[in-house]
Amino acid sequence: MSEQNTEQCPFCHLAGRKILFANKYASAFYDEYPVSPGHLLIVPKRHVASFFSLTLDERHAIDELIIKAKDFLDIKYHPDGYNLGVNVNASAGQSVMHVHVHVIPRYKGDTPSPKGGVRGVIAGKQSY
Repeated sequence: MSEQNTEQCPFCHLAGRKILFANKYASAFYDEYPVSPGHLLIVPKRHVASFFSLTLDERHAIDELIIKAKDFLDIKYHPDGYNLGVNVNASAGQSVMHVHVHVIPRYKGDTPSPKGGVRGVIAGKQSY
């Protein structure tokens, strides 16, 4: 996987972003291109491209922030469900080569048929 220069990486430089939650290893903030109201990103503080290269401490820190994000979103947005997503490598849609976990609130009626959820990342594979 090609590593992005940390000077050009938008997730290495969070100045100007409203950080909602943070811990020793990760931060959470709103996605600049949300797919639904409340769409958050959780990123490790260390520049690392692949989810599979995270340390155990970083994965635990991200998990902790996913739960905080859900609690926050439940109160502020009242979603009916969630999708969690991580793209690894350009072939899977990763455009910023710094790990980021999407916490996407879902709402009844936001898509005609949500059955299959994340299977929809490949056209024609969501319905089964």
